Amino acid sequence: MSNGLGKGGKVIAVGGIDTDIGKTWATGLLAKALLQSRGAGKVITQKMVQTGCQGTAEDILKHRQLMGLSLQSEDLDGTTCPYLFDFPASPHLAAALEQRQIDPDVISAATRQLQQNYELVLLEGVGGLLVPLTSDLLLADYLQEQHYPLVLVTSARLGSINHTLLTLEACRQRGIPVVAVLYNRYPQSSELIADDTRRVLAQALPRYGYDCPLIDLPDLERESPEPFMAAVAALDFPL
Repeated sequence: MSNGLGKGGKVIAVGGIDTDIGKTWATGLLAKALLQSRGAGKVITQKMVQTGCQGTAEDILKHRQLMGLSLQSEDLDGTTCPYLFDFPASPHLAAALEQRQIDPDVISAATRQLQQNYELVLLEGVGGLLVPLTSDLLLADYLQEQHYPLVLVTSARLGSINHTLLTLEACRQRGIPVVAVLYNRYPQSSELIADDTRRVLAQALPRYGYDCPLIDLPDLERESPEPFMAAVAALDFPL
């Protein structure tokens, strides 16, 4: 199976409009919410490529912390993060500096292995959707080839409207289904900008042909996660 809609567990990609936008936080919270609604042992997260890290992938560690789980066997053997590079850069550059090259078939094989044991695999991307995995393959190209539906993470920071609309255009052109948009308000420098950005994005989704919710990510230090958990539980994910 080479896509998120065949036999075995399903795959939903989690991508962002940029780097450091909150994808890892969002993936972990999304997994926690889905575990709560669907039952323990049915959901796993995967990071396709991690850069700027040694040993166990930092994003996988954060996922498990947010999910309330210890590292799983698939984490320890590298299945949940098949590529790990030391230099914090775009995957194609980080790989080149180690005289390596990312093989997308290795990533998809690891995902298929997880699909055999879990009902849902949340596959976290790296950077924005047009980041290059190799010199001739963008992340969006990979998602398109695999037919993965996407949860898109955006933010309240200045510039996010432009980045989000460009990302939605890229998804529409490639036929990538967007099943939810997660709105990360934190940290925010202006409540006025944050509120207006959310309003503009909510209005833009149907214009791009996406009938999906815009869900606020919680700040766990100040807010209850329950509204987020309930919103995720109500999602009509393709499971």
